Formats: sequence, C-alpha cells, structure tokens
Amino acid sequence: MTKIVGIRFQQAGKIYSFDPLDYELEAGMHVIVETARGVEMGTVLIPTREVDDSSVPQPLKPVIRIATEEDEKTVERNHEKEKEAYAICKEKIAKHGLEMKLVAAEYTFDNNKLLFYFTADGRIDFRELVKDLASVFRTRIELRQIGVRDETKMLGGIGICGRELCCKAYLTDFVPVSIKMAKEQNLSLNPTKISGVCGRLMCCLKNEEETYEYLNSRLPAVGDTVTTPSGMRGEVMGINVLRQQVKVVVDNGEEKELQEYSVDDLTFTPRRRKAVKLTEEEIRELEGLEDSGENTESKSLTGNDREAAGDDDGNKERENHREGRRDFNRDKGRQRRDNRDNRGSRENRDNRDGRGNRDYRGNRDNDENRGGRGRRSYNNYDRKNHQDGSDNSQQ
Repeated sequence: MTKIVGIRFQQAGKIYSFDPLDYELEAGMHVIVETARGVEMGTVLIPTREVDDSSVPQPLKPVIRIATEEDEKTVERNHEKEKEAYAICKEKIAKHGLEMKLVAAEYTFDNNKLLFYFTADGRIDFRELVKDLASVFRTRIELRQIGVRDETKMLGGIGICGRELCCKAYLTDFVPVSIKMAKEQNLSLNPTKISGVCGRLMCCLKNEEETYEYLNSRLPAVGDTVTTPSGMRGEVMGINVLRQQVKVVVDNGEEKELQEYSVDDLTFTPRRRKAVKLTEEEIRELEGLEDSGENTESKSLTGNDREAAGDDDGNKERENHREGRRDFNRDKGRQRRDNRDNRGSRENRDNRDGRGNRDYRGNRDNDENRGGRGRRSYNNYDRKNHQDGSDNSQQ
C-alpha cells in the first residue's frame, strides 16, 4: 500500500497524486510541491489515504511543505505581476504583427518560468517575440497555443442556462461531442442554440446522451403500427421522449381520432437500433461545431530556453529534427532506387528493340582494323550476316 494525497492546482483542473511524507494533510489546505513545471502551490482535494501500489504512478514526488502566510503573499504578488506581463506581451504581439490572441499569463510559484497562453488559427512563428519577452522579464519564457475550449475554460463565463460554464465549474477533461447527440435528443440543429460560448457544441449534450439513447430505444418510430389496450391498431403520429408518451391515430369505425397512450400500454415490435444519420445539408451547416475532445494545447520555446530549462523539451525538438532528417534520407534513397529502376527499364527497352547493350569503348582490335573509326561492337555479333563475327578484320 502507498500513502498519497490528491492535489489540484487550478479550478476544475486535474487532481494529481503526491507523497504526503509525514504531514497530516486535510482537504482545503495549501501545500508547496515540485512539479514538471517547477515549484508550485496547490490545494489538497483528497486527504492522506492509502491506495494500492498499482493504482498510482511511481515514484511519487513528495510534498515539500505546508504553505505559509509568506507563500500566500508570494502567490498574490505573482498574480499582480501576471497582469503586467499580460499587458507587455500584448504590446509585443502588436509590434511584431502576429495573428494570435493572447489569453492569459502565468508565473510559476518560484518565478522560474513565465507562461503565455494564446489562440491562433494556424502555426505562428514567434521566435522573435520570445527573444523580446526574454530580454524584458529575464526568465524562462514559454508560449502555449491552446484551443477555443481551453480558452473558455480559463476565462470562464455564463452559459445560456444562466449558470457558470460546466468546463469552468467542474469538468476536468473535455469529452468528444458530436452533432448526432443533438439529433438524438430531438434538438433544433440551429448552431446558435446548440453551441456554447466557445463556438463548439455544448458539453452538456454528452451528459444526457445515454439517457436519451435508452428512452428512444423503448419508443416506436413515427409511422410504425401499434396495438392499443382496447385491441385497435393505429399509426404512430408523434412521440414524447421524456414523458414516454405516444400519439396514435386509430380508426373507431366511424372516424379517425388521435389518442395519446403511455408506451407501456402499447403493444408493438421494438424497432432495431439504427445509427443517427445526418444529411449533407446539415453537415455543411454545422461544420466546425464538433470537437474531438483532445487536448489542443501545444508549447514552444526558443533553443536557448530549452537548454536553460534543463528539461526534455530541447531533446524532443532535436529528436524530431533527427527524425525529419531520417525521413528525408529515406525519401532520397527511395528516389535513387526509382531512378535505377527507370534506367533498368530503358535498358530493357533497348534490348527488346534489338539494340542491346552498347559498348561505346568498342573492341580495340576492331578499332585498329577499321582505321580507328571506333566502330561499336555488339558483343562480336554480325547482324548483317547473322553469323558469329569473331574475326571482323576478314569480313
């Protein structure tokens, strides 16, 4: 068994496990720990407890100490410095004319690193920007490109429901949300009604997806034939998924009338589960709203910063460079092999035409007998007489 404590560093962020050592930690306490980004202050969410060794990654990093009042003041000072760094970075971005939107600035607890989060439509060459920022702040600079969902999670806001955004309040990870979920729940496929503040499909569509799948599986489809409790057969004209009510048109012999029944009172053949399909028009209209749920965050540093950081970022960059060189060399080798194959094909065509492999050097004896004119020798074969011309000097 291993003793762990669960610590979170951001609101609605992931909970990471650390070794509590001999500290008695309770939920809500602030502690100082060392992470991959450096020394940081986090909040205890899961108090000290014992878990199975296989359920946590090994080795666990230990808790350095319980946060003091001075640590709390350091964090407050860092927040004030982040506002100044944010304003300076915006000025530098405008100066370099980069098409990127700055989202936030963040200092690590020990001020060893300054991170800037931004969004952009594509790749941005910000090497000169990093140099300018490093000359101003005299610390390690890291730029992270994030997606629109990550941006909304960091900034927060109020959803169309009137409550705080789910991603800001409690979601630790983004889940894939598809347009088929909205159609399964019989929602209007109007982009303004099913998309959130970030411009992507609302995360809450995933919350009720399983419930709607189950409820829809119990209902007949519109147009199916059902049998009512009185034994009459009718056609389904409409359904209410949440109330589990079915509207049926029945013929009582005199006229047709519309009646509503509970799905449990009707007899019908359960429909086979079919995948929800979208028309091409719907796909074109809602293109760009779906999100895979993958983490879109990427980071970049200058080469000097990587070496100064002492982490694996520079090694990864060099490894990617070497991998690119290997791919380039493989392509070059493949091209040379293709060229050899092409030359072989030309030689084969020459052989099929009867030209054979030409010996431009010729046979020295033949050259002398022909007055040095350098007649080409076709392997001592006389095509004119179709005879072996081994003694060409007497022909």
